[in-house]
Amino acid sequence: MRITLLPDVAARPRRVAVGTFDGVHLGHREVIAGADTVLTFDPHPVSVVAPGSEPRLLTTLERKAELVGGLGVQELVVIPFDREFSARSAQEFLDDVLVGRLGATHVSVGENFHFGHRAQGSPELLRADGRFETRVVPLLEVDGEVVSSSHIRGLVLGGALEYAGRLLGEPFVVDGPVTHGDRRGRTLGFPTANLVPREGACTPGHGVYACRARTADGAWHVAAVNVGVRPTFDSGLGELIEAFLLDFDGDLYDTDLRVQFLTRLRGERRFEDVDALVEQMGRDVEEARAVAAAAS
Repeated sequence: MRITLLPDVAARPRRVAVGTFDGVHLGHREVIAGADTVLTFDPHPVSVVAPGSEPRLLTTLERKAELVGGLGVQELVVIPFDREFSARSAQEFLDDVLVGRLGATHVSVGENFHFGHRAQGSPELLRADGRFETRVVPLLEVDGEVVSSSHIRGLVLGGALEYAGRLLGEPFVVDGPVTHGDRRGRTLGFPTANLVPREGACTPGHGVYACRARTADGAWHVAAVNVGVRPTFDSGLGELIEAFLLDFDGDLYDTDLRVQFLTRLRGERRFEDVDALVEQMGRDVEEARAVAAAAS
């Protein structure tokens, strides 16, 4: 799949799905179905039009591109969203972007999609334009609730990763470089690979999770992962994602690690002493192994 900035787009007829698509969840996938091009925005438009109120993102642009590419889309076109672009009218978006730049013959959006200055453009405006065919996709419901990025963010922040993965269509993922910590896990018999949560990203709520972790060589390992601040110790390191990879022996520092969250095992809590912590960590590891085996 090609990734193209809007100013660099080559002219050709396109079947375009338009949206922010944070998370590329099941509802987004309905909108994208049948499109050869996905048009999206970076950064998130709210960060430009209402700075300080932007949501914590489920996916980086790189992860979004990976997910979109997995749906068979030929090209991801990215609008570098800024103040100047936000001032464009809805009609200018139709004339200059969808028709002028992209040559859209078909346009697919969700029923709640709005665009243009002050979000004045609507699916009805798209339908009224005879230069392309418009497909408006109803909001998808699962278990009686609308599947939305905001709903999934709430699930992730609340630790409901198993259900969040169901709505996303695959497990929630955190990627990042392995950083140096205080090496305390090694002294306890559970050496961890530490990731610092990305600024502005949606990070799972504090607790211990059964996960899979992919190392830089592409190998997957079962992992028991703690997200939090390690209340048993006064480390001063702040929030970390600490992954203990089962049956792994090697140096992961300064390499990239992908953590795929399966389910929450328990909340993060303070232990009376180190022995009690180590005993619980042993139980966490075995439970993580059992969860990963059941999920495979």
